[in-house]
Amino acid sequence: MVAGAPRIFVSHLSGVPVFDPNGDQVGRVRDLVAMLRVGRRPPRLLGLVVELSTRRRIFLPMTRVTGIESGQVITTGVLNVRRFEQRPTERLVFGELLDRRVRLVETGEEVTVLDVAVQQLPARREWEIDRVFVRKGRSGAFRRTKGETLTVEWSAVTGFSLEEDGQGAESLLATFEQLRAADLANVMHHLSPKRRGEVALALDDDRLADVLEELPEDDQIEILSKLKEERAADVLEAMDPDDAADLLGELPEEDVERLLTLMRPDEAADVRRLMAYEERTAGGLMTTEPIVLRPDATVADALARVRNADLSPALAAQVYVCRPPDETPTGKYLGTAHFQRLLRDPPYTLVSSILDDDLQPLAPDAALPVVAGFFATYDMVAAPVVDESGSLLGAVTVDDVLDHMLPEDWRETEFHLDDGPGADGSEAPHGP
Repeated sequence: MVAGAPRIFVSHLSGVPVFDPNGDQVGRVRDLVAMLRVGRRPPRLLGLVVELSTRRRIFLPMTRVTGIESGQVITTGVLNVRRFEQRPTERLVFGELLDRRVRLVETGEEVTVLDVAVQQLPARREWEIDRVFVRKGRSGAFRRTKGETLTVEWSAVTGFSLEEDGQGAESLLATFEQLRAADLANVMHHLSPKRRGEVALALDDDRLADVLEELPEDDQIEILSKLKEERAADVLEAMDPDDAADLLGELPEEDVERLLTLMRPDEAADVRRLMAYEERTAGGLMTTEPIVLRPDATVADALARVRNADLSPALAAQVYVCRPPDETPTGKYLGTAHFQRLLRDPPYTLVSSILDDDLQPLAPDAALPVVAGFFATYDMVAAPVVDESGSLLGAVTVDDVLDHMLPEDWRETEFHLDDGPGADGSEAPHGP
């Protein structure tokens, strides 16, 4: 091996920025690509899966890596920005090797892989996986039993080449713990269906709900179908009602009714109400959980509600003032108090005195182009939806408008990118 070459555990590479020779960041490490070899020879590390700012994933060969140090990867040469596609002989280190159950050659004892280490070889900047960090004892579906941990040579374990049912996901998730829901959804979308299901099982209900909201419809349906019905109902409850309604709208009618019956009655009622509207209307786009205050509430009350960390920025941008009842559908809608106005007035000010009541709310049957035009005309990030009787039904947020205006497969593609040299197919994207 290279004299003094450091051994690097791959968990330390998750999300590490990748820089070109000029010092400009080109993306972040999302996985590593390895090729298993016959016998007990350590796998060869072929390269890194790098996610560009456009969310496109490309392959960076290890021969183009000049350094891995101080939490960064330095590359040399021109990157091939063709989309990464895994070959049959390749294994994704994060996606497929972590959390595997293998056996110690010497004792035959079963252990779980928590991490692996890579090190550079002397020849041609080649790298290989030479160490495995394992824990003795079996892993449970959601929690790992305690056991002794140890680091062993790759040749000291066996079982990496076998197909495994019920593979855990705790170590994989630990490497992506700090990812936003949208980024974790992107990670899961690129996993195999088997691993995607295992990761979904390991996530808690709230985290899985957030991730499902960011996944393409096919992935949503696939994951929901692998959950037990009781848990599927719990996850639907944790989703925003409008997203839950959209997902249920893609399922067979008998499955929808069964899941709604398992949900809490109040949560199911909101979803049923949303499913009654056409999908591409204000009623179909809205959430039934905006911030609703009575006229005698103060600015201090409003700011306390806005501070709720579970609210999206769009929903926290304004509060809706209505006569009781306070939950949608409410009593008479009186107007909207915008966040910026709340910051300008004393805490004791009544919200009813600072209302924007000149802006006409949206009708529930307003078509998507009308809704989009409203947002564009008035520079809004959220808008109230009010019925003929003057009751607030919910609020439409700009993210839901964009979701329905973009192409159906927008989550599976990236923003426009100049593919640059090599993207026309003239050079093989990766491999030995």
